[in-house]
Amino acid sequence: MLSEALVVKGIGGFYYAETADTSIYECKARGVFRKKGLSPNVGDRVKISVQKDGYAAIEEICTRKNTLTRPPMSNIDNLVIVVSVAQPNYNTLIIDKMIAAAELKKIEPIIVISKSDLGDTKQVKEIYENIGIKIFEFSKYDTGNIHDIKKLFKNKITAFTGNTGVGKSTLLNILYPEFNLETGEISQKLGRGRHTTRHIELYKIEGGYVADTPGFSTVDIERYELIKKDEIQYCFREFSDYIGKCKFSSCMHICEKGCAVLEALSENKINKSRHNSYVSMYNEVKDIKEWNLK
Repeated sequence: MLSEALVVKGIGGFYYAETADTSIYECKARGVFRKKGLSPNVGDRVKISVQKDGYAAIEEICTRKNTLTRPPMSNIDNLVIVVSVAQPNYNTLIIDKMIAAAELKKIEPIIVISKSDLGDTKQVKEIYENIGIKIFEFSKYDTGNIHDIKKLFKNKITAFTGNTGVGKSTLLNILYPEFNLETGEISQKLGRGRHTTRHIELYKIEGGYVADTPGFSTVDIERYELIKKDEIQYCFREFSDYIGKCKFSSCMHICEKGCAVLEALSENKINKSRHNSYVSMYNEVKDIKEWNLK
């Protein structure tokens, strides 16, 4: 008899799957997955068999709604993009790459601006609030938005991403004080500039799960979640009202005549910073062969 379970951790070829009764089984994946070039990911819904001797095996991987290549994780609902106004300063191109990767995978992007006591957050908030992305700010001196942030995680699988020093660990500690040991250890490792913890693990929160942070960095997502040039336009939600209305069906919204997106840009209906990011992302991949983006 097979039991349905959620893969909450994977390390050294072993997978830890949680069943509906919250039992966690250490599993190996059947060899048939290797033959298919397929491996279970953290976040996968799977079917496992459990023998009388306690041995458990993953027999089936259920249909995934999304997958990230690196870190290897599936079925993510929220991607929390943590940026800071100072030390280090935020970079809108990096933010937009993270948002685009999330949009492509049907993951809800959420922006949290940390260290709001160190600078003005108005500009970055205006850019993203105007396109309907949830955005919050916090500092260690002002945690008033924490309860609103936590509400978004209810019954969801949530992952955090952000560069070293932006305050992911501080945010997680404020959100979930019980994570103090894990995030404290991570912070020390990041402080030495090394990601020595390589596995991903889901921790139960708000009826859902949050992904432990070592597996998620903006560098990983930028490098391994490159988007095909023809798909980038669909990852900018504010373009949607104008796509298909350009003079030429092959329009890439860079400099073409009769481009509805560029017309909207000239009328300030599309933010210039966002369009600049779109152009940069398009130029990065325009000469890459499609098979290199798979």
